[in-house]
Amino acid sequence: MVKIIFCDMDGTLLTGENKLPAGFDAMIAELKRRNVIFAPASGRQFFSLIRSFEDYRDDFLFLAENGTFVSYRGEEIFSCPLGFEAAKKILAASDGFENILRVYCGKKDAYILREQDTQEFHAELEKYYTHNEIINSFDEVDDTPLKIAFFDPTGKAEKNIYDKLVSFRDELQVVLSSNYWVDVMSPNISKGEAVKNIQRVMNIKPEECAAFGDYLNDVEMLQAVGYSFAMGNAHPELKAVAKFAVPNNNQGGVLFGVRRLMVYRLI
Repeated sequence: MVKIIFCDMDGTLLTGENKLPAGFDAMIAELKRRNVIFAPASGRQFFSLIRSFEDYRDDFLFLAENGTFVSYRGEEIFSCPLGFEAAKKILAASDGFENILRVYCGKKDAYILREQDTQEFHAELEKYYTHNEIINSFDEVDDTPLKIAFFDPTGKAEKNIYDKLVSFRDELQVVLSSNYWVDVMSPNISKGEAVKNIQRVMNIKPEECAAFGDYLNDVEMLQAVGYSFAMGNAHPELKAVAKFAVPNNNQGGVLFGVRRLMVYRLI
């Protein structure tokens, strides 16, 4: 029986208008009745996830920053920092990236350079990093780095960011999170590794877990569970590793998949 459902946010649970699907609260009430934990698993900041699920902050298991920070019922279960030296190295190497915006994602806050605080970027930032600080230099930051995030406003993150960071892929985790975002993290972490850590800490087997995702940063998470679902709008490479398919995020695909688990008495 499934005991935890891990679920990506953007492109998966949320609609294209950044809203929860109709029927979400009823689904959560039924999962709670059946003692199933719902776990948002996102590249978003922990504070952003809390804001999105204020009514459920004491119920949900939160996997934030692509698994680098995990919290349950107000307590940190574990974290996997990038490390100060690695963060400095990545930031120095990306100084010359044209029209690419950077976020230093720390445990306490997210930090962006004042020179990059445009109206367009701040609107995007507020979606994922609601708790943020504007600074003059990354050298000012005194906060444990969880990851460095890069944003390409043109939607060509693979070409303009991911491909330029190829030299770091052997020593760090470089993840294409969407057409717009790339995250650089510790080599020892991913959403999948976070799921495995949770399974060990909570003594839950992979076959007692389900997961929903749509993009490449969800691949390892789907591989770490017994019941893996790819959204109808998912990246082809993610669809290739998922065991099941559901409708797209604008059609309530996650709710559809959860109902199927219920129908087949897997929850």
